[in-house]
Amino acid sequence: MTSPQPGMTRIVAGESNKPKRKRAVEVLVALGLVLLIAAGAVVASTLSRNTEAQAAAPAPAEELKLGYFGNVTHAPALVGVKEGFIAKSLGETKLSTQVFNAGPAAIEALNAGAIDATYIGPNPAINSFVKSQGESVSIVAGAAAGGAQLVVKPEIGSAADLKGKTLSTPQLGGTQDVALRAWLAGQGYKTTTDGGGDVAINPTENAQTLKLFQDGKLDGAWLPEPWASRLVLQAGAKVLVDEKDLWDGSLTGKPGEFPTTILIVNKKFAAEHPDTVKALLKGHAQSVAWLNDTPAAEKTSVLNAALKEYGSAELPQDVIERSLKNIVFTVDPLAGTYNKLLQDGVDAGTTKQADINGIFDLTALNSVTAETGGGSVSAAGLGED
Repeated sequence: MTSPQPGMTRIVAGESNKPKRKRAVEVLVALGLVLLIAAGAVVASTLSRNTEAQAAAPAPAEELKLGYFGNVTHAPALVGVKEGFIAKSLGETKLSTQVFNAGPAAIEALNAGAIDATYIGPNPAINSFVKSQGESVSIVAGAAAGGAQLVVKPEIGSAADLKGKTLSTPQLGGTQDVALRAWLAGQGYKTTTDGGGDVAINPTENAQTLKLFQDGKLDGAWLPEPWASRLVLQAGAKVLVDEKDLWDGSLTGKPGEFPTTILIVNKKFAAEHPDTVKALLKGHAQSVAWLNDTPAAEKTSVLNAALKEYGSAELPQDVIERSLKNIVFTVDPLAGTYNKLLQDGVDAGTTKQADINGIFDLTALNSVTAETGGGSVSAAGLGED
């Protein structure tokens, strides 16, 4: 009998094949174990990915920290907080608020994480967007248009009388500060950010501006409401320039309207809590609608109560009535004006030339307006709408 070749199994008639079956079973068992382990790994990997996805999924914020100013141009914030529109819309998210005097200070707080969103003028928002290369803020809605004037001593009859005079604005780089510097440049005057030039501009807190003007230490100021009205009605100033006259509507289709107050959010906060941003916008839209639909007497009463509660003085009836006549409350940020606003800031020396495409994210706002039957708001090619 010859021996089997290496690697082959010899089978002899009558010999049992149990060893072969045993090896086959062992192979099958081993293969089954491998498949079970592989399946377990797939399940574990899927569960891990699902858990990570759930952990990373956006969720409502525990708290929303909101900034605004004690100005009538910030009435949507004053009313939204006072009447509870914003807090109610936020649901279980806690609302905290902080009052500022001017835009640059609010931007500093927003970038530092002290607040998550703020009502503000457009120029500080543009400046922050430019400095951060588009990473800091998104404009999510408009709030107020109009309501800013250059008011001066009665003896100043024209721009020609301003040479050598001292004017004020709420804060360097703020919306009224940029507007004044741009207008003066158009009149042939040079100004510097340190108060030099043909006309001195001294950024001053609004209440202090009123006192300085009353004391004869200021010749005029470019101010938002109610401060322009306060200088006119309480300190004898007159209007030299109503800013609405400088906007012919060619950029927006809305003559006389220019953005005075907008609503912005920290981009990181918005990415992490989109539902909270939408809830904020619902409350904001309700506040704007209330301002546009409420009788004047009730509106005045609520605004005065809000101003008093949040750190400002109540306003005389004639002041608040004059202020409200100069303002249009709207959720439209008037995006078509922003390239001009940027250029004004560049010319004023308070910001740098840059591409501001992406500064708007109006998707949540348009979702809110669609739910209430309103029309969509355009980002004018400078972001999402």
